Amino acid sequence: MKESIPMQNLPPYLFARIEKKIDEAREKGLDIINLGIGDPDQPTPRHIIDRMAQSIYDQANHQYPSSVGMMAFRKAVADWYQGRFGVSLDPGTEVVSLLGSKEGLAHISFAYLDKGDVNLIPDPAYPVYAIGTQLAGGESFIMPLLEENRFLPALEDIPADVARRAKLLFINYPNNPTGAVADLAFFQKLVEFARSFDVLVCHDGPYSEVAFDGIKVPSFLEAEGAKEVGIEFHSLSKTYNMTGWRLGWACGNKDAMEILGRFKSNVDSGVFQAIQYAGIAALYGPQECVAEMQAIYQERRDILLEGLISMGWKIKPPQGSLYFWVPVPKGHSSASFAELVLERAGVIITPGNGYGSFGEGYFRIAMTVDKSRMKEAIERMQQALGKVEF
Repeated sequence: MKESIPMQNLPPYLFARIEKKIDEAREKGLDIINLGIGDPDQPTPRHIIDRMAQSIYDQANHQYPSSVGMMAFRKAVADWYQGRFGVSLDPGTEVVSLLGSKEGLAHISFAYLDKGDVNLIPDPAYPVYAIGTQLAGGESFIMPLLEENRFLPALEDIPADVARRAKLLFINYPNNPTGAVADLAFFQKLVEFARSFDVLVCHDGPYSEVAFDGIKVPSFLEAEGAKEVGIEFHSLSKTYNMTGWRLGWACGNKDAMEILGRFKSNVDSGVFQAIQYAGIAALYGPQECVAEMQAIYQERRDILLEGLISMGWKIKPPQGSLYFWVPVPKGHSSASFAELVLERAGVIITPGNGYGSFGEGYFRIAMTVDKSRMKEAIERMQQALGKVEF
């Protein structure tokens, strides 16, 4: 039986390809240092695990949960937003739980697009924005993220006729893969753009708590009028090292929340309630674990920055997220350089073209190994490559 046309056109997921390369290298007996996938290596804090363990034994949690999430979890999200960003959310109408934010980012296109509709997609970007658009039958209009624009989309470059056809606009700050952050002034500009063209802004913000040098990044929903034109996706994955738990949320515009919640009620049965109780413990519990996590990534960032500069790279440090976005040396494509580093140094880096055509000429490094292995990765690259040229 032949698969659908959208599935025929769907490439293998970027990180599935990386995992295959890792397996192949390890079969050859190589010691691989994986700087390719943004999966935090630190454990989930103990108080969160303990709440999950307690909740598993409660029989009430063994039944179907609400598809949009327990009210107690949605209230915890709203309270966290109020405390962290000063943003007021109605937990009953402006918050929907997700099986991790990735699920919601893919499904929002199914909830809004008719065949041939347009989504405005950043490039380079997390692949799910474009993949969800494609699977829902929509078309992607690319918004290039260029270094000269601080990796922010140039909204004024979007043709008016395209903007009028657009349904959704995806953004993501702190940004994967570039490490850039956006300020409130840019978010305010985005609100005005969305108002002008009747576009729903979908801000993917899971890295809000991973920022460096004392930066406190804003929520898109802090911008005046943001809830009129947009929603924000968030997750417990990066803030509390809970990637495998699959718990996140969407929040903001109440009409969009009703539509997304209605879609989800027809395609899934919600998040296991014991996991939601763990999420409540995370959001209401002690936050020292978040500060400790930030300090770990700050140290790793500084180690990696020093190492790359010593090899000849002239780069600005990322301001947020788990990633370095680095130009490839002279004579290489993104893919050829990633293969070279794997073959000669046993280090996995992600070729930038995996994030879109404007990612060509770059590679991404994830700061998700401990500092000793990160130092070893730099030493291996120095020995294998020497000084790089541009």
